[in-house]
Amino acid sequence: MDDVLLGPAEIRELAAAHGIRPTKQRGQNFVIDANTVRRIVRTADVRPDDVAVEVGPGLGSLTLALLEAAGNVTAVEIDDTLAAALPGTVADRVPERADRFALVHADAMHVTELPGPPPTALVANLPYNVAVPVLLHMLGTFPSIERALVMVQSEVADRLAAAPGSKVYGVPSVKANWYAHVKRAGAVGRNVFWPAPNVDSGLVSLVRRTDPVPTTASRQEVFAVVDAAFAQRRKTLRAALAGWAGSPAAAESALVAAGVPVRARGEELTVAEFARIAEHRPGTGGGQGRAAGARRVERRSTQ
Repeated sequence: MDDVLLGPAEIRELAAAHGIRPTKQRGQNFVIDANTVRRIVRTADVRPDDVAVEVGPGLGSLTLALLEAAGNVTAVEIDDTLAAALPGTVADRVPERADRFALVHADAMHVTELPGPPPTALVANLPYNVAVPVLLHMLGTFPSIERALVMVQSEVADRLAAAPGSKVYGVPSVKANWYAHVKRAGAVGRNVFWPAPNVDSGLVSLVRRTDPVPTTASRQEVFAVVDAAFAQRRKTLRAALAGWAGSPAAAESALVAAGVPVRARGEELTVAEFARIAEHRPGTGGGQGRAAGARRVERRSTQ
């Protein structure tokens, strides 16, 4: 397997051959260590029956390791030069698996469909500057993704995996937890990249919830509450949600109806509590109306 994976010399040769210079604008830091990509694939628990999707494959370091383990691999690449180069690298180094590889030349944030069977695993070294929105977009757009293993900036990894009450618990933590059970899965040093970044990296494991958050509110409604709560995270929820609800008093009514202390702050709440608040937004006809409807159903069921 080592002979098909890319090391420092191969990465630099490919870059030179295609006139590629990594750019900070797109967060391009290429993995040059075969042991690291093997570790990522192993930690991601990629299996022969998996359809893996990779975002930001770069020169193909992780792509080649994924092709060794997964049944099919689809890579999403925004960069014109990298997208043009990758199929040739796959054909040269793993010709027997080239028919299992597909390239989508697009911005991952705008991808709404992928070729071939639905993806079951997302495995990626995500560009630092767009890591969270890309991860959330892929999880939201492709519900067939059962597992994800992403490499991101260490601080971002901490935020994604943070629990309520943590100082770094925030919007990424809550939204990731809406989709999946999230945990840190290891650290990655700077010397495995070319060029070496100025920050450390971390691995984050996400396993899709088989127990969706119980709520009558939509994902968009819940996320609107989350965004409002953390836009002014030093304020109590009564104050922070005033704009969302229409007034501080209306926010207090929604919080009381949801069973959430009005003086609580966003970093104290679970995703299920945010969902309960979303169900009780005043004046939408959905919040209190949904709750009243649920009470009527409960009364009928007990009569």
